[in-house]
Amino acid sequence: MPASSLKHSAALTQQPYKGATGVRRILNATGYSWAGLCAAWRGEAAFRQLIALNALLIPLACYLNVSRAERALLIASALLCPLIELLNSAIEAAIDRISLERHTLSKQAKDMGSAAQTFALLIVASTWAVILL
Repeated sequence: MPASSLKHSAALTQQPYKGATGVRRILNATGYSWAGLCAAWRGEAAFRQLIALNALLIPLACYLNVSRAERALLIASALLCPLIELLNSAIEAAIDRISLERHTLSKQAKDMGSAAQTFALLIVASTWAVILL
């Protein structure tokens, strides 16, 4: 291995936020995930709306007379939207952290996150339509 690669991999292991391992790492990750969910709930109306939609769709999927595979698809597609919204919100937060001034690349990044959410909603609508109709 070249010396530059060894230096790079040594630098990666010395990062201050990469120190925990084993159960401590899992506990830390769980805490970070919970903090992210709380931040999304407090700061993102779209996330709250998607959670409300899932509060309707998931019980409905459990109630419908469909196969287990179809039920799994209905639920998985519904859960896709809050997942994409979390990623979209993370992109927006990172862009806003860098700078609040308008920039073409910032707009593109935010627009792409929004487009991803639109595709997720189309996946939900088409999955439910194909299974139920």
